[in-house]
Amino acid sequence: MKPFRFLQFNMQFGQVWDAADPDNAPIDLEVAIAEMKRHDADIITLQEVERAQPGGAQIDPPPNLARIRAALPDYDCFFSYPRQDERELPFGIGLAILSRTPLTETERHEIPSPPVEFEFMGETKTPTDRLLIGARTQIGGREVTILNTHLLAFFMLRSSSGTHGSQRQQIQDLLARAQGPTLLAGDFNVSAHAELVAQYGKVGFRTVQQTEVTWLRRPYVLDHIFYNEGLHCVGHQVVPSTASDHLPVVADLSFVE
Repeated sequence: MKPFRFLQFNMQFGQVWDAADPDNAPIDLEVAIAEMKRHDADIITLQEVERAQPGGAQIDPPPNLARIRAALPDYDCFFSYPRQDERELPFGIGLAILSRTPLTETERHEIPSPPVEFEFMGETKTPTDRLLIGARTQIGGREVTILNTHLLAFFMLRSSSGTHGSQRQQIQDLLARAQGPTLLAGDFNVSAHAELVAQYGKVGFRTVQQTEVTWLRRPYVLDHIFYNEGLHCVGHQVVPSTASDHLPVVADLSFVE
């Protein structure tokens, strides 16, 4: 059986990368869609699909997702917003899994955030909760579980997920219960990524790469594709791109016979 291709991409709601002024870079969803298309992936995991609205409002149906689905009609899709929260800041929100084969047994898990206080626009805030979604599909008659998450960036709050480890631990507990070939992808927002890799290695998961930077704002490896012993990574690439402030990660994987 030939390998299948997996694309992990934090698309930052379509805001392109401008090193001179990243916070005010234009939004061009077509650039993000072109990035998705050019890798010809069998499975795609996306974070920050939509932009959070004032007061935590969530547009339904999600407009960016609708454009993505129209542009990639051959993919099945599972999308979810996190729990609606009026504290939501105007950044990226929403997770999606796209697959060329039908998705079944979809799931979502709320991932609580601790009440770490931080300043934003002159006001004291606490972070909103995060999310993990999952689904199963069959590739070449073999079943695989796909998990997708986007964790809190504690380093932006002058803290760390090492100090506040509940989100990482919740996902580790899910991985420990995984049955059969399983993939976990996403933006883990862990600046000390070696600690994360070692943690998930304890329950049998490895990342396709941990040496190349995946975030353009700081030299961090934030984005990962983890896989367990039911799968083998035969190749990977961190893709140069200006479609987002995160670089796409592509992996070619095969099932262990």
